[in-house]
Amino acid sequence: MFIELHMLQNFAPSCLNRDDTNSPKDCEFGGYRRARISSQCIKRSIRQYFKNEMRLPVESLAKRTKRLVDEVTKRLEEAGIDPSLARKVVETALSGWGLGVKEEGKTEYLLSLGENEIASLASACQEYWDVLVQVVQAAEDEAPEGEKAKKNKKKLAKAAIPEEFKKIMGQILDGGKAVDLALFGRMLADLPEKNIDAACQVAHAISTHKISMDFDFYTAVDDLNPKETAGAGMMGTIEFNSACFYRYANIDMSQLQENLGGDQDLSIKAVDAFLRAAAAAIPTGKQNSMAAQNPPSFILGVVRQSGLWSLANAFVEPVRPDQKGNLIQKSVTALENYWEKLATAYGEKGILLKSALAIDNELQKLQDHQVENLEALVTKVMDVIRST
Repeated sequence: MFIELHMLQNFAPSCLNRDDTNSPKDCEFGGYRRARISSQCIKRSIRQYFKNEMRLPVESLAKRTKRLVDEVTKRLEEAGIDPSLARKVVETALSGWGLGVKEEGKTEYLLSLGENEIASLASACQEYWDVLVQVVQAAEDEAPEGEKAKKNKKKLAKAAIPEEFKKIMGQILDGGKAVDLALFGRMLADLPEKNIDAACQVAHAISTHKISMDFDFYTAVDDLNPKETAGAGMMGTIEFNSACFYRYANIDMSQLQENLGGDQDLSIKAVDAFLRAAAAAIPTGKQNSMAAQNPPSFILGVVRQSGLWSLANAFVEPVRPDQKGNLIQKSVTALENYWEKLATAYGEKGILLKSALAIDNELQKLQDHQVENLEALVTKVMDVIRST
């Protein structure tokens, strides 16, 4: 079973997601330049919303970091262990596990680990503390002096890690029932057998219409300028645009339950949290200077047994506002018409539910499925999931 979420969200002038030149991200679609918000940016916003606004329990969330050594060392220090020795033990344990740790103590790439996985790692280090300390000490005694001493110590330590400890470490990496990790997955280049396939696909949001960049030339006054001094303290330009975005995401329920260790109740809670967070989370780029806090104008939730439909091609021909409708209204109409085309061509067999929320539209093709608010939409989706 799959859950699809289609949204139209019109943002006031903003620069929510920047590229390497500080310009709003964009792309070409249908032969026209479009505004774009990356899926990575959207997922980051949803993860932060889980944490800050929905206040999901810590044990239900993951951390994505290169500073795993620091985090586990801190927990061992809180347990009364000398931090300098704890750091050596943690680096040795991770190296023995197969995760590369650089000289400055950071992992080679960002790791996504559930809170329970991190806690289990700290507990394993404590349980095997005496053995690990002996491994660290033996490696330091055997390693030759010189520039490569640290590297040699790590190699010796890695070879000396007991097989029993490696087995324990291997059992730790199961995702830890972290909701965001189960939804968005992870890739571990050093331990590919511990990768987790994402249960949720998130598309890059693209504007339903063509866009051109605008520039804000700004000046800032130095408050302590002498009265006789004219001119600004600084000046510059910021690129921005205003766009109505089509957003799309889906969740594979079977994959989600697998990622959460078969926990059906937690899977249902994860979907509920995702639907609410996806509708409410907004990227934070340049929000302090532009405040583009614009909720979605249209949301369509779909529950289906198989097959997935992105409705992005509804906007291959850019939407143009005119006397018959504004940008949002015409985007909703284009989406409805495209849905009808797909339904006519391929049928709606296997579709269990359509539930649509439109705050300023009288729906045409989807009017029989219109609900009054987000709570009603989420309730309808969750009722179908619970009953199947």
